[in-house]
Amino acid sequence: MNYKWNYEAPTPEQKEAAARLAAEANVSPAIAQMLLQRGLKTADDVRAFFRPQLQSLHDPFLMRDMDVAVERLNAAMGRKERIMVYGDYDVDGCTAVALVYRLLQQYYSNIDYYIPNRDEEGYGVSRQGIDYAHDTGVRLIIVLDCGIKAVDEIAYAKSLGIDFIICDHHVPDDQLPPAVAVLNAKRRDNTYPDLDLSGCGVGFKFMQAFAISNGIAFSKLIPLLDLVAVSIAADIVPIMGENRILAYHGLRQLSQNPSVGLKAVIDTCGMSGRDITMNDIIFKIGPRINASGRMQDGRESVSLLVEHNPQRAMELAEQINQYNDERKELDKRMTEEATELVSHMEGLEQRSSIVIYNADWHKGVIGIVASRLTETFFRPAVVLTRTGDSVTGSARSVSGFDVYKAVQSCQDLLDNFGGHTYAAGLSLPVANVEAFKERFEAYAAQHINEEQTSPSIDIDAVISFREINRKFQSELKRMRPYGPDNRKPVFCTHQVYDYGTSKVVGRNQEHIKLELVDSNSNNVMNGIAFGQSSEARYIKTKRAFDIVYTVEENTHKRGEVQLQIEDIRPRE
Repeated sequence: MNYKWNYEAPTPEQKEAAARLAAEANVSPAIAQMLLQRGLKTADDVRAFFRPQLQSLHDPFLMRDMDVAVERLNAAMGRKERIMVYGDYDVDGCTAVALVYRLLQQYYSNIDYYIPNRDEEGYGVSRQGIDYAHDTGVRLIIVLDCGIKAVDEIAYAKSLGIDFIICDHHVPDDQLPPAVAVLNAKRRDNTYPDLDLSGCGVGFKFMQAFAISNGIAFSKLIPLLDLVAVSIAADIVPIMGENRILAYHGLRQLSQNPSVGLKAVIDTCGMSGRDITMNDIIFKIGPRINASGRMQDGRESVSLLVEHNPQRAMELAEQINQYNDERKELDKRMTEEATELVSHMEGLEQRSSIVIYNADWHKGVIGIVASRLTETFFRPAVVLTRTGDSVTGSARSVSGFDVYKAVQSCQDLLDNFGGHTYAAGLSLPVANVEAFKERFEAYAAQHINEEQTSPSIDIDAVISFREINRKFQSELKRMRPYGPDNRKPVFCTHQVYDYGTSKVVGRNQEHIKLELVDSNSNNVMNGIAFGQSSEARYIKTKRAFDIVYTVEENTHKRGEVQLQIEDIRPRE
């Protein structure tokens, strides 16, 4: 693919700052340059980044309403009130519910959890869920990863004598629901230092505050960090600040001592006995937890995540794995249909967005299909389907375009909406679909630039092979976990040559296995270029070319470096 390569060479001042930081923090100059790009300016900043410490977590009581939330929870437990933990049916919601339920269940028995049915109740707090709570004697609902827009629903619950504590991270409207406490760092009157917690992360802060108020040791929270790491990876929140600390220690927990339910998922994925990465969560663990809510009932995922019996957990994990297999088949078919539809869309090249509607598509997979369309066509995409008398949609975005604001600009056409910068959900009347398509496209055309709708690669640093030594590799490892705001570094090396042994590989001869040297050193570097066999003929001519790549550890030869080559560009 002909990617546009984006690289801004450091200014003399930036080079000087990087050299100074490299000396002070004892890191490689290229690494220092990337750390500066991430806002790390001192050796202390670098040490804190390389070795995230749990004691560096913020005081949870800095979050507005936290004292009120803890007081109400303590009162409910003191009065033996029935408590319901309520959450969204996606990974973030299910992990959040499991986390709060698992901690509170250790100290209190009159507690239940609830996940709304995607098809019957839709997203967020439902009247059906509130009625169930009322019928079962619930007096306090802790809602996680949703609820910030449920003004009418929470007012209804209040009329029934049910209080709400909201733990959410989605962008609120001007009017907050009439809950006892609203824990959300995106409130306009926010007092919390970190704005980017996942929904499960907000639940963790609530439980941290609850533990402090009741003299419970922080060590009781550590076994729950694997759930937080799963939520952070799956919900694609920034991996900086507090999220970095939680993800770092959560991955350690997930790799070394996962909960019974997550251990069953890891075993089902065939990943037992090795360190779990953020990509493992994104591509293997997360989709399985999500599959239950997409295909059947998200409550099954929570049941797995709170299970104590290994045999029962494995049964649940295998059932959810079956849902995931079904989801993949459905996803494949719907993606093919959607891609075909878009490919024949009139004036596609001139459009700034993709909005498609098919009344027969499965509601549980439209978000995945929207993601596939953005990856294929480099446009923000909204996929719509019919649910009863309403239309439900999922929106996904390209880099730098705020799809939540795009959806918000159409709010007079919508029944409901919510989300983040890169992902949003919405519902609207069938009659408004065409108007929504036009309005969304008009907003995208006005706010998106041409670079955002064409394939591109952002390069962090231009280096020579000589710089890829053991120290450099060690420092790269210490930059993990990767994710938004701390993505895996991408490098460029100019004027590289085939060492003479590069060859086409793969079942269909679609990849190139490379051995390369550059013009500045004698280091021979191994590399793999997936799907780029069309470049093999040029490479074998022994002429120079440039490469963009990430530095990986060869999984077959421990300790050996392999370059994963993203793009190849012949020298002119």
